[in-house]
Amino acid sequence: MLITAPVKAEVKLPAVFGDHMVLQQQTDAAIWGTASPSKNVSVKTSWDGKSYSTRADNNGNWKLKVKTPAAGGPYSIVISDGKEVKLNDVLIGEVWICSGQSNMEMPVKGFRNQPVIGSNKAIATSANRSIRLITVTKNTSLSPLDNFEGKWMECVPENVANFSATAYYFGRMLQEALDVPVGLINSSWGGTRIEPWMSENGIRKFDFVPVPDKNQTGKLSQQTPTVLYNAMIKPMVGFALRGGIWYQGESNRNEYKQYEKLMPGLIQNWREEWGIGDFSFYYMQIAPYVYGNGANSALLREAQLKASTAIPNIGMACLMDVGEATCIHPANKELGGERLAYLALANTYGKKGFEYSGPVLKEMTVEGSIVKLSFNHANTGLTTYGKELTNFKVAGENKRFYPATATLTGTGISLVCPSVDKPVAVRYAFDDFVVGELFNTDGFPASSFRTDDWEQ
Repeated sequence: MLITAPVKAEVKLPAVFGDHMVLQQQTDAAIWGTASPSKNVSVKTSWDGKSYSTRADNNGNWKLKVKTPAAGGPYSIVISDGKEVKLNDVLIGEVWICSGQSNMEMPVKGFRNQPVIGSNKAIATSANRSIRLITVTKNTSLSPLDNFEGKWMECVPENVANFSATAYYFGRMLQEALDVPVGLINSSWGGTRIEPWMSENGIRKFDFVPVPDKNQTGKLSQQTPTVLYNAMIKPMVGFALRGGIWYQGESNRNEYKQYEKLMPGLIQNWREEWGIGDFSFYYMQIAPYVYGNGANSALLREAQLKASTAIPNIGMACLMDVGEATCIHPANKELGGERLAYLALANTYGKKGFEYSGPVLKEMTVEGSIVKLSFNHANTGLTTYGKELTNFKVAGENKRFYPATATLTGTGISLVCPSVDKPVAVRYAFDDFVVGELFNTDGFPASSFRTDDWEQ
């Protein structure tokens, strides 16, 4: 007779918990996993010596929250259901999730034949005990998953080289400015649309997004709505964090009207799923590029600009000055990451004394044949850094646009166009590819914009 002894389960944690991780400071941070069914599970935190306990359910699932102190570490966490699991080298600080398509995925070392400016020095000097990194392995699923593949890593050159450049430069600036540990979670996939990154609850709010058939078979496309959320976001939902950054939109550029709704929709969706309030969320506007077919990508940039004021506690960083005509991946990733960091430092962390946005059109007035524009975020004026303003156009009631002569006037601009006697609309840099010329004196570019809503 063969007698099989019962297999004793032991504590297991999702990949988002591990050695070298960062927990969000000064909050009730959730920790969860599996253990022996119906067993008591204890969690002891070294920063205060406190023990927390809960009971695993009949399937072995358990979850509890621990109080985290002000930033510091390293600490340890011991989790036990009779058999201990110990997490070592745990830091307490600021946690950010970083997601999107290839411009978020692009590593500090660059893609093949596509460099990141200054990457070698950035990698060589990247060792920092106060920054931690984890990259979620690409995966798809029609149903929400409990775990993903990934591992928290220390911030050393060999790890930084392969980590998201935008995320790294964002985190590096935050860590330097705040002087606290920073944890960065990179969950991105090149070429993907926004719909796959939303949950089923999220996409059901938009009748133009199809709900996928969960019974479909065969290879699952990463463009299918919900499948990246299910596999690459859902397993960490509830993990305590400060906010998110996002770099995506190129793959949705032909559906710009829908994207204006989907961008705030994704943010609200994640906030609802996390259930920790309206956490901060900042995103990159896509850079100019010669797409060559389909809709003018300026319309997607406009959708992103409009979305940036649609709901509270979000913001957009602009890249009008670094786009490349023949490469969709701008090489100046440091500039983009740091512009996201300026948004976070000013609006999430309340730091003052610096600008965090480019000029934003405040008002247009017409005096005869002269158009006058005024701008917010131009307290110390506007500049072109010596370049001529060539990207302004004006139109009359016939909706035909002509190039205008633009002159800086303090915090505003004056436009004159001999071909338009009675101007009614203005467009700036409203083209697929363009190099922006208009900045505030703090060095931030103005987004492309228009004052009309005419069809092209």
